Amino acid sequence: MNLFSLLGKRAESGEPIRVGMIGAGKFGTMFLSQVRKLPGIHLIGVADLSPANARSNMEFVGWEPERFSAPSLDQAAAKGSTHVGDDWQALVAHPAIDIIIECTGAPVAAIDHILDAFGHGKHVINVTVEADAFCGYALTRKAEEAGVIYSMAYGDQPALTCDLIDWARTCGFTVVAAGRGHKWLPEFRKSTPETVWDHWGVSRQAAERGRLNPKMFNSFLDGSKPAIESAAIANAAGLLVPTNGLQFPVGGAEDLANIMRPKSEGGFLEQKGMVEVASSLTREGQPVPYDIRQGVWVVFEGETDYLRNCFQEYTVKTDDSGRYSSLYKRWHLIGLELPVSVASVGLRGEPTGVARTLNGDVAAIAKRDLAAGEILDGEGGYTVTGGLRPAKVSVAAGYLPLGLAHDVTLKRAIADGEPIRFDDVEIDQTTTAYKLRKWMEGLL
Repeated sequence: MNLFSLLGKRAESGEPIRVGMIGAGKFGTMFLSQVRKLPGIHLIGVADLSPANARSNMEFVGWEPERFSAPSLDQAAAKGSTHVGDDWQALVAHPAIDIIIECTGAPVAAIDHILDAFGHGKHVINVTVEADAFCGYALTRKAEEAGVIYSMAYGDQPALTCDLIDWARTCGFTVVAAGRGHKWLPEFRKSTPETVWDHWGVSRQAAERGRLNPKMFNSFLDGSKPAIESAAIANAAGLLVPTNGLQFPVGGAEDLANIMRPKSEGGFLEQKGMVEVASSLTREGQPVPYDIRQGVWVVFEGETDYLRNCFQEYTVKTDDSGRYSSLYKRWHLIGLELPVSVASVGLRGEPTGVARTLNGDVAAIAKRDLAAGEILDGEGGYTVTGGLRPAKVSVAAGYLPLGLAHDVTLKRAIADGEPIRFDDVEIDQTTTAYKLRKWMEGLL
């Protein structure tokens, strides 16, 4: 891996990778903290609904105000500085920019941003994995039509998991399972933005200090984000998803080879080749030793006596049969790692993970009994959570994707735990996101 040296050469040549970013929330701010130290990447512009908040976040992570005070994108491009504004369309259309980073966390808006970027010949790194979960395969197809690159964001767990999967397959191993960790108890499904800090592991004071969004973090705790990211992994790596949703088997990093194997061999998988999430808590709420809550992993198989002997000879940690082993990364650093995607796309023309299949989907599931007339508030909110399902099952049943369960009104009551269908809601069928989803469904 020589991305850093290649970035150095681009800096020396005076031709850095030229980037624009839409959204300067938590993930984007983490990227901002790192990109300011990388002369091989020039952040020409940042577009945010609140430019004042974006500027505040930039100062918060160490940017000198003069570095982001360019009055226009043209001047930012010419002088090596950064323009901050609220016009995402001008950012996407600017001829100096090579790559757009979609970092809003708003899936419906993200689809507009991404497709418009494709239309202007820009590569896109999509941080808004919520959009990828319900339309990723369609976005890949549209990028191919436009002759540009569409990529997941390195630093987020799906791209990091895909990296491990690629390692295993390139080595010649069969991937048995792959996924991420999570702090999970079944009752967390009911969590709301008001209760998230009671269980997350960060105090309210620390959350406020870090400018953490409780709704976004609650989307992790209530199981929505694990479902979203597992769908993204399945669709990028061609893995299967559990029939009835994630099971969250309990185990730490060193337990993966035992728990992430087929049920017929003592594990928790329906079959080989699936995504799953390892819980860092026992069902009684006790911490698992050496957990992988913040990490990613892949379990692979030693299919021959020779391979299993190699595992033994080199003291590789395996399951109790000696047949399965794992590789894991215990931490992910979110936006701090995003420059890897920028370098990979900008220097090598390679995405850091991209949806190539349509295996997994995330349905909106009622978080409580919902009445007719209620307005759904999307992932991490008070009304719905995400349930991972095989895409063929979800599409055939007409389930409403979690990514479209934003500001839509229920036409009838839905019982707690029931999936919500397109027919159950009043939804704007004129949005680009709705149309793209329906186009993608037609590809199945």
